[in-house]
Formats: sequence, C-alpha cells, structure tokens
Amino acid sequence: MLDDESCEIHPLFHGAPRSTEFRKLRKRLVQQVREAIDTYGMARAGDRWLVCLSGGKDSYTLLAVLTELKWRGLLPVDLLACNLDQGQPGFPATVLPEFLTLMGVPHRIEYQDTYSVVTAKIKPGGTMCSLCSRLRRGNLYRIAREEGCSTVVLGHHRDDILETFFMNLFHGGRLATMPPRLLNEDGDLFVARPLALVAEADCARFARDMGYPIIPCDLCGSQEGLQRAQVKRLLDDWESRTPGRRQVMARALMNVRPSHLCDPALFDFARLMRGEPAAFSENPPQLKGEP
Repeated sequence: MLDDESCEIHPLFHGAPRSTEFRKLRKRLVQQVREAIDTYGMARAGDRWLVCLSGGKDSYTLLAVLTELKWRGLLPVDLLACNLDQGQPGFPATVLPEFLTLMGVPHRIEYQDTYSVVTAKIKPGGTMCSLCSRLRRGNLYRIAREEGCSTVVLGHHRDDILETFFMNLFHGGRLATMPPRLLNEDGDLFVARPLALVAEADCARFARDMGYPIIPCDLCGSQEGLQRAQVKRLLDDWESRTPGRRQVMARALMNVRPSHLCDPALFDFARLMRGEPAAFSENPPQLKGEP
C-alpha cells in the first residue's frame, strides 16, 4: 500500500516521512478507513462523494486517506472536496483553494456568511455551535445536490463519536451518538464518517507529519465552557489513568445488547419466559479479550 522509490504517488503524499513509525501510522489509517467503509456499507461503485474540508487536522487526514484508497483502486467513487467559508472573522480564505489546486484535487469553494446569521440570533456569551452546525449542514446538502453527489462525507473520528455518546448520556438522557452512516431527513443523501474507527491523536500526528496547512478551529472564538470540551477533558483523564479506555468504549458502541439495557421499545421484557435462549440470560457470553 505504501510508496517505494519506483511507485507513482498522489501529490497529497509528496514529501511523506520515510520513517518506519510514519509508515505504520499511514498503514493503520488506511486499514481503519477501509474497515469502516466496508463494515458500514458506505461505498457504491459509480457514486460521487462530497468530501467536506474545514482545514483542520481531521479533514486533511480524511481527504488524504480517501484519495489514497481511490488512487490504489480500492474506493470506486468520485471525490469532490468542498470547503464552506462561513464568514468567520480572520478565516484565511486562500489557504484551502491554493492547497487543493496545488495538489490537483477536484474541489469547490463556497462562501456563505452564516457567521453573521448566528451572531445576530445568539446572544453574547451564548453557545453558537448548534445553530452554526445546522446552517453548515444545510448548505453542504445543497451543494451535494447541485454537484450530483450521493454522499456527504464528514471528518468526525472515533473520539468525536465517543464524546457525542457521553454528551447524550449526561445531558440528553439517551443512548445515542453520531452513526458512521445515516440517511438524511429528506431521504436523498447519505452522510458518511469514514474516520469512525480512527483515533484523534492519529489524525493529529498524520497531518502534522505531512505538514498540511492547518487552519485553527477557534476562528469563531473557542468557548471553553462547552459541554463537549468538558466531556473531552473527562475522556482525556480516563485515558491518562488507564491507556486504551477510548478503544474499549468505542468497541462497546459496536456491541450493543438490547436485552441488557432498559428500553422496552427495543426488547420485550414483559414476554420473557423461563427457558429463554442463553443470549437473554443474566450472564451472556463474553467477547474475546473482555475481562
């Protein structure tokens, strides 16, 4: 999968470090993205994907790995990179178009001043993220339709998915998170998250080692008291105390047992009878590797 001296590579990977550590990182990213695409049935031959870029470490990693898979003939879809400039103060509007042009990546840059809309509706000190996200998503759906894309591809990684799960648990009163793949409310577009199995730290290392021009994520003012920031600090603390906890928790989201939760809409507890199959017993079989 990786380059050798005689192998042609995509411009996105020119200058890639030759170290064994980086090559292992790149191989792991490719394998995890392939696994997510296959596991959740994201790709269909002939589809066109709108790959959404913010200019952060995650979206650069997403674009690079998807481009590598397509370059190697392992992803049978067309890719169109897209950046939505939302009018945040200080946004470096030339960075992404210059980078994408230099790299030979097909792209569309769209300007929509949603920042002014958000600041007009949200009182000073209020949380802007929810409204900003809705406006961004609406514009991305519109662009996908205009470009004939079947799928809007986002750069959310494993840690984003875990943080959303705990936000819903602590503040929303439900067990839910961002799924790796979903159908939008209108039923005409898929949303896919190919980085669903990828750790945030790996995205950061990859983008840093490749020297991609990172656009900071605090252009609209990072609000330190946000619930997501609090959950992230909690997960960081757990991970520091017991390395590998994030991976265990991520695996749990793929190992749901409705009979061992409390939702009667998912499992008919009232009809349980003695002699039920072992899957519904008090002590179900453990997964391989579970303590």
